[in-house]
Amino acid sequence: MQRTWWSRYRHSLWLLTTRDLKVRYSTSALGYVWSVLDPLVMAGIYWFVFTQVFQKPVGTEPYIVFLLSALLPWMWFNGAVSDSTRAFLKDAKLVRSTMIPRTIWVNRLVLSKGIEFVFALPVLALFAIFAGASVSWQLVYFPLAIVLQAVLTAGVALIVAPLVVFFRDLERAVKLVLRFLFYASPIIYGATDLPEGMQFWAAFNPLTGIFSLYRAGFFPDQLILFEVVVSAAMSVLLLVIGLWVFRSSERQVLKEI
Repeated sequence: MQRTWWSRYRHSLWLLTTRDLKVRYSTSALGYVWSVLDPLVMAGIYWFVFTQVFQKPVGTEPYIVFLLSALLPWMWFNGAVSDSTRAFLKDAKLVRSTMIPRTIWVNRLVLSKGIEFVFALPVLALFAIFAGASVSWQLVYFPLAIVLQAVLTAGVALIVAPLVVFFRDLERAVKLVLRFLFYASPIIYGATDLPEGMQFWAAFNPLTGIFSLYRAGFFPDQLILFEVVVSAAMSVLLLVIGLWVFRSSERQVLKEI
């Protein structure tokens, strides 16, 4: 019985995820290109500013690989959390009328954005080759980073999605928080670039340890075990909180939408 439920859950999740991706790409002439164009443009801007204009000693060479190895996963996190603010309001009729578990309406966003992230990885590989980035055995941590980020993103999205139904202004607040979090996370800089005192507190941003895992394959010095442990613990904790918030508010959400 449990296997049957899980099989149905995965089937429904995959159907909704593929529907989202097909709709997104079918209405766009460039399709897949848009999933990598935004981070590429952002990476190009930051690369130009920090290497050609100011030449600030942040990050590690090749800087474009350093940027993309954190910027691409950031786009996954940012896109999924931002879209989760409309997870129920956008498809209110379907959410009310279907009997599938409501967590699917949030997890489909995490999965679809995660698939877009995976599709963008060949771009990172190409830049790593052309820029002459060295690859170390720590590249094996890359799948672990994906798993931890999926757990973290799902946890945050499960908290945000139902709360926005009750507090509509939270949608704009989330965008502001995400904008702040972008600069508070080691994306355009590394955690090792921070002063020693700030490195300790930066570790309590769960994205810090996750990004260090992504970068470890190209920049082993960026991997700090303490940050990874804190990120893993906070990711699991946020998922537990997210599931609790979601289940506690599910009935009221259905009434509100």
